This record gives sequence, structure tokens and C-alpha cells, in this order.
Amino acid sequence: MKVLAITNLFGYPWDRTRGQFNQQQFDRLAQHVELKVLVAVPWNEALRRPRAYWSARREGRQRWPYVDYFIFWFPPRFARGLHALCFLLSLLLQCPALLLFGRWQALIGSWAYPDAVATTVLGALSATPVLMKVHGSDVNDYLDEPGKRWQILAAARRCRRVMTASAALRERLLAAGLPGEQVQVNYNGVDASMFKPADRLAARQALGQDLTPESRILLFIGNLKLAKGCVDLLRAFVELAAREPSLLLVYLGSGEAQAQLEAEAARAGLSARVRLLGKREHAELPRWLNAADLLCLPSHMEGVPNVVLEAMACGVPVVATRVGGIPEVLPAFAGELVPPRDPAALVAALACALQAPWDRERIAAHARQFDWQTNIERLLQQLRQMEAR
Repeated sequence: MKVLAITNLFGYPWDRTRGQFNQQQFDRLAQHVELKVLVAVPWNEALRRPRAYWSARREGRQRWPYVDYFIFWFPPRFARGLHALCFLLSLLLQCPALLLFGRWQALIGSWAYPDAVATTVLGALSATPVLMKVHGSDVNDYLDEPGKRWQILAAARRCRRVMTASAALRERLLAAGLPGEQVQVNYNGVDASMFKPADRLAARQALGQDLTPESRILLFIGNLKLAKGCVDLLRAFVELAAREPSLLLVYLGSGEAQAQLEAEAARAGLSARVRLLGKREHAELPRWLNAADLLCLPSHMEGVPNVVLEAMACGVPVVATRVGGIPEVLPAFAGELVPPRDPAALVAALACALQAPWDRERIAAHARQFDWQTNIERLLQQLRQMEAR
């Protein structure tokens, strides 16, 4: 079976951390089908490092033999409602033969807008069935924007299947008018060979970073932006730090909120106890998770963040917000749920979780139901049904 996937959510050779869930899924899908993935690189990223972009395309194909990159040209700062058209034209101008004459049996558009909207048009042009994959804010945010909403829903109705990362996303699409039989839930998986419980002290010693056995480590993994609740977490930490002198807050990630986090930590006199360590390779995360006492992800909106599943697979309890699909995967024995943007509730939940006697083996056993084999089997089933029709 020949399958073409189109997405912006995938690693660049200069940033291998992007779209880890797609990297893991497509790596496994490529073992079962003849797969090609076209990855969109925004024009400003490509022009910022033109030599790196062209050399990186060669390096990227060495790491991901089924991947190629194209430049996504779009007008900056305005006309976002035209981004799907720009995405489509970027594809057609750079990869016309591959798209229209590749004899694909199925197309996958991963990320609703503009990726899947443009992919659906390509499917119509080449008479190829399309599967749309949606992940979180491409539904939660974009359906609230009229210019994007009608395009996403029109494209979704033309797709043979829409796969969501959570039941909450499915319900949102059904409420918007999509038929129930068209929309299927497929939770992401966790690589159990990487993410599993390990000795906390040994993990800390391996990491260095002055992580002593007595330290209590609160860990955040993700993009440093306001919608991820990273600033909410810092403010909760400031309140907890006075009561918990051994408590450290570690951020693994980068983004627009980094300067604000550094400034607020300095004003509180806690710069030494707030570690902003930047992005880390996916292979490093199991050690960081096993070194931590808690993972905290107080996002304002989400799909089902893989980092929650990966933390639980390591037996690490999670404090997160009751948004998106997080309540579907995080039971009471594995963590605490709080409302988003509720500082008092977040402080109380963190304080409670730091004192609770968590059963790490039970948490890890629960996470093992979210495996990539099941995810791929469901995806293959949908693709084969599309091909048969």
C-alpha cells in the first residue's frame, strides 16, 4: 500500500524534538506500508538558515528515509484564512509529479489547518481518499476562528476518515456537525522500551545538574508559551518554595515565555531553584522523568499530550489541568486534575501530590495500555478500509 502523509508536525534535522508523536507513529507505519512524508518548513525558518536548510534535507533523509521537506510560503502576519491555499500552492509548485502522479492509495493530512485542508484538495485532484488526523489546538482553537472553521469542517466532510487523539476532540467535531461514523479516536502510544520505571537516585546521578537525593523535583516538559501554563506553574512554585526548601522546578523546553520565566524567578529570588534547561532530545526524557518527583502540565487547552503518557509509563505521578483529553488518560491513582487558570487549586494539588504515597508500579501498568502497536493497527485498519472503498 502506498501512503503519502503531509504535515508541519515533524522533526527538522536542526530540531529533532518537533512532532515527536508523528515521528514515532510514522516510523512504525513505514514498516507496514510504502510511506512518504512531506514536511512543511515555514519560509522564514528556511530563509533564516538557507544553507542549513538544503544540507539538512540531505541529513534528514538519512535519519528518516521516507521524509522530504518543502518550503511553506505564506504572507506574514495577515491573511491567515488564505494559509491553506498558500500551503496547497507551495506543494504543487515544489512537488507536482509526486503529488498528482504518485499513484498513492491513501493520503494523510496531519494537523487540521492548513495541512489537512490542503491535503483534501490534493485528494480531490488525484482521486485519492484522505484521512485527516487532528491533535488538539487545531480543533480546540481553530474551530473558534470563523475563517478557519468553515475550511476545516468542509475538508473533514470530504475526508473518508477523521482520526482524533482523544474522545474530547471527537465530541467537539461531532458537535460541529460531523457524522459519528466518520470520526474515530486513536490515542497515541508510548515506547515501553524507553519509558519505564527506573531508580530515581541513579537517574539523578546520571544527569548531574546538582540533583541531590534530598531534592524534590517538579518537572515541566513542553513549549514555553502561556497556553501551556508554564507561567502559572512558576507562580505556584513561588508560593510552594517557602514551605518546601528542597523543592526545585525544572523546565525542559523553549519558547516565547522563557524571558518572562527568568525575570519572574529572579524577582522572587529563586533563580537558583528554577532551572530552564532548554529542549532535550526525546531519548533523554526517560532519565529526566525518572529523576522527578512530579510532572506538572497546567495547560489551558490540550489534546492528549504524550508527555503525560510517558511520565505515567515511568511511574511518575502527574498534576495537570482538566482540559481536552487529559481526564481520559489520567486516573486519580496516577495524579491530580485541577481547573485551568486556577492558581489556588494548582498550589493545593501540587502540595498534596508531593506528600501522597504514589504506587509507581500501578501508574506504569496503567500507561502500558497506550501502546504504539495498537495505535498502528487502528490506523492501518482505517487506511485499508479507505483503500477497499
